[in-house]
Amino acid sequence: MTEEAMLERAREVFDIESEGLRLVRRSLGAEFAAAVSLMLECIRSEGIIAVTGVGKNLAVAEKASAIFASTGTRSIVLNPVQAMHGDLGMVAPRDVLLALSFSGESDEILRLLPAARRHGLKVVSITGRPDSTLAKMSDVHVPVPCGREACPFGMAPTTSTTATMAMCDALAMVMLDALDFDVSQYAMNHPAGAIGRALVIKVSDIMRKGDRLALVPPSATVTDALLAMTKAQCGAAVVADADGRLLGIFTDGDFRRAMGEAGAAAAALLSSTVETRMTRSPKYAAEDAYAADLLKIFSEKRIDDLPVCDVSGRVKGLVDIQDLPKMKVL
Repeated sequence: MTEEAMLERAREVFDIESEGLRLVRRSLGAEFAAAVSLMLECIRSEGIIAVTGVGKNLAVAEKASAIFASTGTRSIVLNPVQAMHGDLGMVAPRDVLLALSFSGESDEILRLLPAARRHGLKVVSITGRPDSTLAKMSDVHVPVPCGREACPFGMAPTTSTTATMAMCDALAMVMLDALDFDVSQYAMNHPAGAIGRALVIKVSDIMRKGDRLALVPPSATVTDALLAMTKAQCGAAVVADADGRLLGIFTDGDFRRAMGEAGAAAAALLSSTVETRMTRSPKYAAEDAYAADLLKIFSEKRIDDLPVCDVSGRVKGLVDIQDLPKMKVL
């Protein structure tokens, strides 16, 4: 098989699964809203969402439950086989069973449903067949009409598991919004690792200040700004007025670009005022913002240096993107 044939087949898989997601997106309707309403009632009654599946869908259930739990919707994974041998003791009448089965005819799931109902659980199912046994046995059925599998035999679950996972993601994100789940709550669920640090550490904990901050007035020359940057070992100088309010930022990138344009007039560039070369009214961060907010700004704006200001717009510091790995938040 040639390299181009490999790549062409891979692209075909992406195309098939992408089309499957588009089909499912177009199918969204009242069933989805009904599922969210039932799940909200459960969570607000201190219940949990027990997600179940068999085969590949058990792996999808594990991922879905993890997303639910981390974003405000309390959840567990219920293995249908283990559930029939004692694990049903983990659920209560206020809970909801979210059953995943593309065919809607998985024996293990169908055997579980009557037992779950005897425990008082409501059932939400996600299948590809609205006329399936599972769909008919459910309180709410959410369809995923995703079309053909990427498998050439039409047997290995590919498009169907992608669509089921996307539907679970959609449920989780809508639940997040409906529950007013915010970033501080998310941080409480992610205390470890880079994600946890980014959600707990504030800008004021990271920013450069004092001798590590290159702060210059607009009347300073480019040379003055470069000397201040060198002294602070920083890649940018923050320009502020006499009251300390942010006017602009001058970076080493700005200097290199200006030098490239100056040519023979490079000496004049060094003696020009920094206000003529700075980026005016730059994006800045609030000192009480979280490191996670910085990561988003750096990514979206494609910048390396970000001034930090108080509510009055007065400069309090600067965050250099190269400082984030040292704080283990990048």
